[in-house]
This record gives sequence, structure tokens and C-alpha cells, in this order.
Amino acid sequence: MLKDRVVYMNGEFVAWDKANIHMMSHSFSRGSAIFEVISVHPTDKGPVIFRLDEHAERLATSAKLLEMDLPLSREELIKATIAAVKRNGISQGFIKIMGFYPQVAFDILPPQPRLNLAIFVMDPAQDMGAPGFVFEKGTTLGISKWRKLDPQTIPIEAKVAANYMNGMMARQEARKRGFEHAIMLDTQGFIAEGGTESMFLVKEGRLFTPAAGTVLKSITRKSILEIAPALGIETFEKRLSPQLCWEAEEIFLSSTPFKVTAVRKMEERELKEVPGPISRKVWTALQQIEAGKDERFRQWLFPVK
Repeated sequence: MLKDRVVYMNGEFVAWDKANIHMMSHSFSRGSAIFEVISVHPTDKGPVIFRLDEHAERLATSAKLLEMDLPLSREELIKATIAAVKRNGISQGFIKIMGFYPQVAFDILPPQPRLNLAIFVMDPAQDMGAPGFVFEKGTTLGISKWRKLDPQTIPIEAKVAANYMNGMMARQEARKRGFEHAIMLDTQGFIAEGGTESMFLVKEGRLFTPAAGTVLKSITRKSILEIAPALGIETFEKRLSPQLCWEAEEIFLSSTPFKVTAVRKMEERELKEVPGPISRKVWTALQQIEAGKDERFRQWLFPVK
């Protein structure tokens, strides 16, 4: 149960129910909280955290883009995150790191550049009764009327709470139309990403994903692009026309929680083989890496000791 979890807050551990800030805080009322979501996996040698260094670096990038100051260095954040996982005793699940302004503020400007920091650790299945992910099931996808935030309006590479209203609206619209997930196009009409997922499409055995610049630099996306050559899969990062959604043999989403989610239906189009061979190959490779069974990518795993 979540009430049994402890939360790292500014150098000490507090009970889950004590990890609170005022509703009039700047980060609650203005959405000025930055965050990272990271996965924890069981291995034969104990639990590991997936690409913790990359997540720590991206949190620092979000803070820099938004002119925020983190209270911990990259190395200190890594140590604190490992300690939080260890204190909570989980072998699989997720970590959410949040940098936030706890001060009550009415002004749109933050009260100070320095953030407070909290690290939450949970196992959704154990703590919230969440159903397990079924890779074979696949998902459905609709093209949203809502466009992806334009990089000329806000730093889209910052993982900040306010930006996620964009994906929430796209997902809500998709649900109303009978789809589980949404594709957002960018303001020029090219494929961008899902509500909280990166997009991958397979055509003639080659893997395509939208180029960086109008999408979040997803760590799962980066991992897939780094794994693919080892699997003999040719990859391309480029501006992609929505037409490719009707031409691709496979479509899949990637995210921290599920890594690879194959698409079985896109708008009115039913895909033939779901999961397809490339989707399955990538998912299987990630499963092996997370379980500590692929020495080529051992450096991605941070042991909880």
C-alpha cells in the first residue's frame, strides 16, 4: 500500500502521507514542477534501475532550460534515488523524481530559482492494484486534432508538468473517439508523438521515428535507437508524414512504463500482425537487457545495493 511507502524529501525520508505542499504553491497552481519517471527491474543479482544516469542528466537539462536550480548534483541525485528504492524494498516498479517550488505564490514568476526535491518509489501492481501490462494485446490509436506544442513557444525538451496538459487533451479526445492512445502531429503537420509516448513505424523492415526537435528526447526512444543496430535493424530519424501510418507494416509506441506497445488499429486501419516481428524483436531485447541478461548493455543498469 502507498501509505507504507517512504518518500525522499530534501535530504530526509518522510511517510508517504507527509509528502505534501500547499495547494497555493507555485508548482501546484502554475504547473512549474519538473520530473522524471524511471523503471526498476528484478534481476538474478537483485533489483536494478534502468538508465538512472540518463534520467538524472535529463532532469538537470529540464532545470537548465527553465532557469531552475536543482539542490543536488547529478551524482548526489543518483545516490539519493538508489537509497529511496532500497528504503522502500521494491524489486520492480517505478520511481518519480520531482523538482518543485513549495512556496505559496500568486505571481506567475517563481519565488526563487532553487527547487525542492522529492523521490517517490512505488510498485503499481502491489500499491494500487494496477493490472499487469500484456504485450500481446496491443493498443488502438487515433490521430488527434490537438497539435504537439511548438518548440518556439516553450522548451518542449523540458519534462515539466505544465507541458503535459497537451498530451492529456490528446488522450482524452482519443478516448472519446474510441481509441486508447493518440498521435499528435506537430504544427507543420508531421508526426510528433503520442500523449506520453514516442512513435515508431516500420516499413520494409526499417525503423522510423520522428526526428528530435519537436519531440521530447525520450530515454526509451534513445535506448531503442541504440539497440536496433545490434539487432540488425536499420533506423531513421526524420520528419514523417502522417501518410506513413497507412503504409507502415508495424506501428508501436515506446515509454518508460511499457517500453514497447504495439498498435493493432490506427484510425480505421487494422494492422495484420500484432505484435509484428520488429516490435517483438525490440521488446524481447529490452526485456533481456532489463533482466541483466545482455552484457552489451550492462552499463544501463544501476544496482540497488
